[in-house]
Amino acid sequence: MNTILIVDDNTAILTALKICLDGVFDRIITLSTPDNILTTLKQEHVDVVLLDMNFTLGVNSGQEGLLWLRTIKKLHPDVPVVLVTAYADVKLAVRGLKTGAADFVTKPWDNDELIRVLKDAVDKSEVVVPLDQLESEHVRKVVDKCHGNMSKAAELLGITRQTLYNKIKRPTPSPLP
Repeated sequence: MNTILIVDDNTAILTALKICLDGVFDRIITLSTPDNILTTLKQEHVDVVLLDMNFTLGVNSGQEGLLWLRTIKKLHPDVPVVLVTAYADVKLAVRGLKTGAADFVTKPWDNDELIRVLKDAVDKSEVVVPLDQLESEHVRKVVDKCHGNMSKAAELLGITRQTLYNKIKRPTPSPLP
């Protein structure tokens, strides 16, 4: 796992999450206010966001979290967002999922379950490229590198010219949706 962005206004929660997720993610970026989410996502490659639902003291509606979720999904649709809140509310969870959240976790969380949810969110967001497509792209790059010299390209690839011609004639598989 690479990078997680955790956004929660409670510094004790941020510390606990950093301890829990240390070793699971290579980088853990924390924000105690959502104001810098978009700047951070623009400057950093983030694999998953763990987003608190409430940031204003005394407000527990989850509307702030939903607003930030919509904003993140609009500008960074490929970044999975897992919502977290101390106020378990099934309707709120459903609204979050319908708005584009990858999943929903309640405080206090179970460490193993939290890690599983975050890993699942990242795994679901990663596109697996078919082997045929990788091979086709690599063959095209080698041919381009050799400026169309098929003999040289075939030699670099360790195949015969006829095999190279056959690989080039094959239609390129379309990427997965």
